[in-house]
Amino acid sequence: MEASLSRHYSSQVVSLRRPTVALFQLGLAYRLQYGVHGLERFGPLVIGQDSYDRSMSVSALIRRSNLEKRKALLPVVALTGLLLSGIAQNVLAFGFDDVAKKAEDLSKQGYSEPERNLPEALRNLDYGQYEQIQYKRDRDVWSGDEGVPFTLSFFHEGMHYDSAIQLHSVDDQGVHDFAFNADDFTYGNLDLADDVKNNDGLGIAGFKVNYALNQSDRKDETMVFLGASYFRVIGKDQVYGVSGRGLAVDTGLPSGEEFPRFKEFWIVKPSKASQYLTIFALLDSPSLTGAYRFVLRPGDDTVVDVKSSLFLRRPVEKLGVAPLTSMYLYGPEQPSSTLNYRPAIHDSNGLLISDSQNGWTWRPLANPAKLMMNEQATPRLRGYGLMQRDHDFDNYQDIDSRYDLRPSAWIEPQNEWGAGKVELIQIPTPNETNDNIVSMWLPETAPEPQPDKTLDYDYRLTVTKDESRYLDSSLAWVDQTRRSRGEVRKDDLVREADGSTAFVLDFVGPSLSGLGDDANISVQASVGDNGELVDSHAERNPATGGWRVFVKIKRSDKNQPLDIRAHLNQGDKRVSETWYYRLPANG
Repeated sequence: MEASLSRHYSSQVVSLRRPTVALFQLGLAYRLQYGVHGLERFGPLVIGQDSYDRSMSVSALIRRSNLEKRKALLPVVALTGLLLSGIAQNVLAFGFDDVAKKAEDLSKQGYSEPERNLPEALRNLDYGQYEQIQYKRDRDVWSGDEGVPFTLSFFHEGMHYDSAIQLHSVDDQGVHDFAFNADDFTYGNLDLADDVKNNDGLGIAGFKVNYALNQSDRKDETMVFLGASYFRVIGKDQVYGVSGRGLAVDTGLPSGEEFPRFKEFWIVKPSKASQYLTIFALLDSPSLTGAYRFVLRPGDDTVVDVKSSLFLRRPVEKLGVAPLTSMYLYGPEQPSSTLNYRPAIHDSNGLLISDSQNGWTWRPLANPAKLMMNEQATPRLRGYGLMQRDHDFDNYQDIDSRYDLRPSAWIEPQNEWGAGKVELIQIPTPNETNDNIVSMWLPETAPEPQPDKTLDYDYRLTVTKDESRYLDSSLAWVDQTRRSRGEVRKDDLVREADGSTAFVLDFVGPSLSGLGDDANISVQASVGDNGELVDSHAERNPATGGWRVFVKIKRSDKNQPLDIRAHLNQGDKRVSETWYYRLPANG
């Protein structure tokens, strides 16, 4: 099975542009729709928008104990809101309970496909043409309200964005509808007839949230909802890379993926003093419905608190909670097979998982020759994320795409999820326009509809370039993974290939600082059944103050992947996270 996941970007502060098709095939074709690209960064309630309900959620006591263990991993600003269970809504005409009631009622009805009646002139646009359709910034919602920190811009229907959403604002006076108006858009050089632009069937395809992220006198795009249940967020001096998603259903199954869709949104109008923006959303798909609340807080690191309640119409074989998608083409973990001046091209270079049983696991990403899927059991998930651990421009050399500015995305449960597993899907891609990495949490038992029962998954999403906040200070971590041919050095000092594949890992961190060559550091390495471990050893790296690990393997069947794991011990004590790499088949 082959699959590719493409995405759209629009030019932003650094004029980053890349064409895409927004198609993701995994066995059977299924469509994924995306949004936007740039350099930008969030937060709730008009009159009620600046107040929180301070009561704890059901699992607050569990999280309180876990919080003490994780304080070193979270900034003070994040800690202040970690146990907040919801936003006070007594002054609003609409709130999360209202969305939940709509979702519950909708789940008891048969599923109806969204209307798709785009005029051919809009449906046949390519990406470059669609990008010419821009919302007029002087028409931004709330732009005329002096001092309001957030504004909204809209996306036009066109290309594969062929179904409209319902969009509303909420304040203490009630719920107000946003309507499509062709006069709010510019159409560039497109020669579209007036009857196409003013077609009665057209609506709003998605929206952007704008905030003074990088400069006080300019509101930059910081969050986007466009296509299916996809959304993107960035912080200050960051560039869009990894994306979030409301939900994933049956991803990777031969039956084909189902794409839940945010069909309706309610956005709480911010006050002048608002530090947050609250967005409610109604999710719909053939298998389920859902109520969502997003509380957006922009900053150097942007934080989104997500509350969700799901209502099943029918059993779901694979329910992907808090999914993330990203792109990995090549890097030192898997060097490019063709000559390129750019040493690495990726939005993320690894999957980081923290759970109560396995501790911290770092999984470098790959661009496999054929589809690769596997899971890691998580008895109690503490957090997971698709990370970009390297932000050194020298390691990318791309002045257009600025992969060094792509943030990591970290998911942290805020209520009790129970036992489950984190799945990593890695898809072949020939170029950087395809999002070929998918990761999500799956419950241990496939959910089935139960009367009067909801599935509640609350989590915090943080996008950051400060990955140190998600490192265990008592453990060393993998700073770099490099792949090479295995070699032996002969007596004449000439290096000669020995038929193995070598991985060179640089571990750094406080647990290794100050250790001399005589420290009792050893490598604990293992490989799966499809290979053998030829050699593993560690040497102190005086350039980094850490330790360099050498792992050499030989694979039995090159048509099958090989799992390789390694961590460091000092004596009998583990002193590093686990490095876990799945060597792709034929790669």
